[in-house]
Amino acid sequence: MSEENVIAEIKRDYINNLIKRGKRIDGRKPDEIRDISITPNIIETAEGSTRVKLGGTELIAGIKIALGEPYPDSKDKGVMITTAELIPLASPDFESGPPRPRAIELARVVDRGIRESGAIDLKALKVPGSDKVFVVFIDIYPVDMDGNLFDAATIAVISALMNTRVPAAELTAGSETQMQDFQLPIKYYPISITGVKIGDTMVLDPTQEEEDIAGARLTVTTDVDGNIRAMQKGRIGRLSVEDIDYMVECSIEKGKEIRKLLMAEEKPSVPSQYPVL
Repeated sequence: MSEENVIAEIKRDYINNLIKRGKRIDGRKPDEIRDISITPNIIETAEGSTRVKLGGTELIAGIKIALGEPYPDSKDKGVMITTAELIPLASPDFESGPPRPRAIELARVVDRGIRESGAIDLKALKVPGSDKVFVVFIDIYPVDMDGNLFDAATIAVISALMNTRVPAAELTAGSETQMQDFQLPIKYYPISITGVKIGDTMVLDPTQEEEDIAGARLTVTTDVDGNIRAMQKGRIGRLSVEDIDYMVECSIEKGKEIRKLLMAEEKPSVPSQYPVL
């Protein structure tokens, strides 16, 4: 066995033994999440943006909005598209190039929580007197990776959406329609909580070292009423019914704490619905 493998095995045993005693390598208890820092409106060229730091994980979410075509089966609704790019700057495990499964999974989990909760009032993004709708592009960019991208990304995206302005638009559809800027209509605030199973213990908000040795991962997204809006299981380990129930309870309770941070953000002073001039 190489020296590198020996060191990895020693670290694995050390983390496992700590967790058996109800402790973690960074001093937290199994059910504690790391400190969260939320900084909205950091990209001037975006309609909305936020940088989130979750412990050692740092991530930026950016929102761009453009006029576009609706989906054929929902012509009265705007469109939302979510992508994630895992760049080598954030972690040596990430590679440049087309989106890989890890980036696709991250985007889909975040997208699902927002979409299934009805967080964005997509019907309010239909342009009056036109076949056009507004398309909301959500981009996720990890800057520094130390585990739990799912929760950091969800917080960053929700914060960015809360601070997004839909830009003024002019178009001709029989008669000229002009609209002022308006605040993106947000109705609900889904928050995800991720845990990994190490030994027999579910550990919330895992660091990268904890993710690396975990048997299973579960991300649960809930809304303000405690309804489950998305759930994603990762890695090859098994989860018991008790593990899943525990994670649902944690998602509801921890979600309340995180929403308090989000609600403390300053909202842009623009109309919540667009006036037609």
